[in-house]
Amino acid sequence: MTAVRGYVFSRSFMGERVPQHVQNIVIRDYCSKRNLIFLLSATEYAMPNCHLMMQNLLAELDAIDGVVAYSLFQLPSDVNQRAELINTFIQKEKTFHFAVEGLKISTQTDAERIAAIWSVRQVMDEKKSEVKRWDS
Repeated sequence: MTAVRGYVFSRSFMGERVPQHVQNIVIRDYCSKRNLIFLLSATEYAMPNCHLMMQNLLAELDAIDGVVAYSLFQLPSDVNQRAELINTFIQKEKTFHFAVEGLKISTQTDAERIAAIWSVRQVMDEKKSEVKRWDS
């Protein structure tokens, strides 16, 4: 069986706030449905744009089969940091899962799909900000 480490946030991400215990329930359920061995989650620090725990998980990749994050929107918002992180998983032939979205990355094609989803989300957030300014 495949062993994966969970990854949860202790802060909000892209305007969302989900308690850690709920994130872990969703991840545990995702793993159960896919016959993945769920290892305890690493909890990211609360500081904005901090991904130190993810860096620790990258160092642990040789000992596990992958990571299951609560959401793909917990990835770094910076496109270059996000691409570097994803490429590490692909190069090490590991899998990065996203429980809420039911998606995973293990190939370059998967990475391109995630990049497209991120682009759409960022455009939506920009448009939402424009609409708020018009309402003011």
